Amino acid sequence: MSLLPVEQALQQVLQHAAEQPALTSERVTLAEALGRVLANPVISAHDVPPWDNSAMDGYALNSSDLPQALQHGLPVSQRITAGMAPQPLQPGTCARIFTGAPIPAGADTVEMQENVELLECGLAKLAKPLKAGANVRPQGQDIRLGDQLFAGGARLRAQDLGVIASAGVTEVNCVRRLRVAVVSTGDELVEPGLPLAAGQIYNSNRYTLQGLLQGLDVEISDAGILPDEPEQTRHELLRLAANADLIISSGGVSVGEADFLGQILREQGQLTLWKLAIKPGKPFTLARVGETPVIGLPGNPAAVLVTFLLLVRPWLLRRQGVQDCAPLSLPVASGFAWERAGNRDEYLRARLEQGRLVLAGNQSSGVLSSASAASGLLLIPAGQTVEPGQLLEFLPFNGLLD
Repeated sequence: MSLLPVEQALQQVLQHAAEQPALTSERVTLAEALGRVLANPVISAHDVPPWDNSAMDGYALNSSDLPQALQHGLPVSQRITAGMAPQPLQPGTCARIFTGAPIPAGADTVEMQENVELLECGLAKLAKPLKAGANVRPQGQDIRLGDQLFAGGARLRAQDLGVIASAGVTEVNCVRRLRVAVVSTGDELVEPGLPLAAGQIYNSNRYTLQGLLQGLDVEISDAGILPDEPEQTRHELLRLAANADLIISSGGVSVGEADFLGQILREQGQLTLWKLAIKPGKPFTLARVGETPVIGLPGNPAAVLVTFLLLVRPWLLRRQGVQDCAPLSLPVASGFAWERAGNRDEYLRARLEQGRLVLAGNQSSGVLSSASAASGLLLIPAGQTVEPGQLLEFLPFNGLLD
């Protein structure tokens, strides 16, 4: 069986997610909307700012009075602070004004206080010429009433919540949270805190996957560890499928005699087992139990991390209607040589040191600690070697984990 390029697998994963039934939506307050995906566009209910306002602490005047202000000075007729409603500006005067305060009717220019001299007679005299309209933020400079702030399918960040709030919107219509069940397989797995018997290891994948899913703001159902027992595996899969939008498993989906999860999924008749042209993470499964999709990941911990970030994260985002699922990718110079040209794309755990990429430790698929020492993944395409200084594609974790 030939190895499937990662890009082809990603396109099939995204297509699979897009073909799932549409999710319902719910009204969400802004305080609860961080990380949620919009089901509908958000439209501004106001101009932002709602009135002309001062960009400086200074003096507001009408531009027709600039010559007088420069030569002799203008009397100060009122004092305007942020949050107050000013009186119209009296002709031939100026107003003391502070940053963010409304520009009074009749004024169209603000001079900063550093360029104004207050004379003993009480007049405010400009120290140098000033352009008409200076230092005024016009009404609607940022947002206009009726503007579309965000389209449906946008995933809301902290700054997006601020923009929505500034336009007077208090609630948004969001896609309901996905319900994702997480299951690990194998008699060799033991939960942390319990004693290890011969041949056993602690179940790290459970915590990696739950942490990754929490960052995507989904509802998680923790199914723990499935033993290598076919009937119990079948019963648990059917139970999870009754309430989940997606089941994610780690391990047990290959074709070995003890890979009962893979055997049961094949019995369902809706299983695609790919051997991906990727390292780590060659085995990857897309299946279904009843109407519930199942994504089967490899068992090795580094492979779980890489395949989740490159394939499962995009599935989850596209399932919620997000169109741009691509992670941030940057060209960064290599700080090392790589002389082994492999037959698979290699996603290595790396970090930046003095502007160059260095490997963050052991790159075995069974070694997870190097991911904690890394700041992202770097791609070495199949068939390529690397020389120091060569530009490589770098995917920072802060673009893969948000």
